[in-house]
Amino acid sequence: MKFTPTSKSKRILGIDPGVATTGFGVIDYAKGDTMWVDHGIITTKAHLPLADRLKQINDELTALCRTYQPYTAGVEKIFFAKNTKTAIDVAHARGVILLTLKQLGIYTHEFTPIQIKMTLTGYGQADKHQIQMMSKATLRLAEFPHPDDAADALAIAICTAQHLHAFESKI
Repeated sequence: MKFTPTSKSKRILGIDPGVATTGFGVIDYAKGDTMWVDHGIITTKAHLPLADRLKQINDELTALCRTYQPYTAGVEKIFFAKNTKTAIDVAHARGVILLTLKQLGIYTHEFTPIQIKMTLTGYGQADKHQIQMMSKATLRLAEFPHPDDAADALAIAICTAQHLHAFESKI
């Protein structure tokens, strides 16, 4: 079955936050079916001050949202503390991302990595390859999505769509 976007389809933006690299994935969703639209990364330069890097994330995310006009967005929650600096940097990026989406009036869903893995594979300890296989199959892609941050963002978008489908089915 070929997916065809309609006036009833909803555009969903998935975001994998990070200061150095923020992944994004854009899909269309209707009646339980999904279609790939775009994916990529926002990269910032390590030598720039943190405030400049966060502003760049804000500016590029704003431009993405204006281009794709998502109905809703999914953002990965922080779910690790192995490296405190990394966790703090991701928290900074998440804060900017959540604020940007709120200012643009885009409702945001937040998911832990385990929730994303469970939604896509039914297994909370799935590895990256398993997630990419499910993303590829769900979106009917010819090859695995790359880079990893963008692939993760597509998985977040799919997770958001599936949770949205479950919610809408109850209405």
